[in-house]
Amino acid sequence: MDDTKIVDLYWARSEDAISETAAKYGGYCRTIALHILADAGEAEECVNDTYMNAWNSMPEHRPSRLAPYLGKLTRWLSLNRLREKNSLKRGGGELPAVLDELAETLDSGLDAQRELEIKELKLALRRLLDKLGKSERDVFLARYWYAASLSEIAEKSGFTESKVKSMLHRTRKKLLQELKEEGLC
Repeated sequence: MDDTKIVDLYWARSEDAISETAAKYGGYCRTIALHILADAGEAEECVNDTYMNAWNSMPEHRPSRLAPYLGKLTRWLSLNRLREKNSLKRGGGELPAVLDELAETLDSGLDAQRELEIKELKLALRRLLDKLGKSERDVFLARYWYAASLSEIAEKSGFTESKVKSMLHRTRKKLLQELKEEGLC
């Protein structure tokens, strides 16, 4: 079913909206949640929470593109669940590795949450993503937005794991350079 029709179902408060969303985007949302949580049961709960959040937010917000909207909800819910689940300890999944890789980009001793304004960092990331080629951008987003493993990225992109690591390393260096040039790091 077309995304516009699915959103219309949400606005009409039809329960079919959830079943159509699950049919079209269930796997997509489940993949995001599973990469972050590394637990199928927890991921499934997050996907269900995504549908509920979409249901509750649609009357006030009409997303122009449903996939990114659902992906953002799923990612946000999964990260919150991971924080609750692990409190201060670090758990499984790809997220700890992803965060460690990005942490290397910032000067040691800097607390990104205190030193960088989220808005400025988002803008710097957007500018960097706009400058990247499609392959680099896709690999970067797969790793740092969707928390995909290196082997998954390699399989989907057709690159070797070594090539993916190299691309990510170069892109992180570019990000560091951008942050330094803008005085954010």
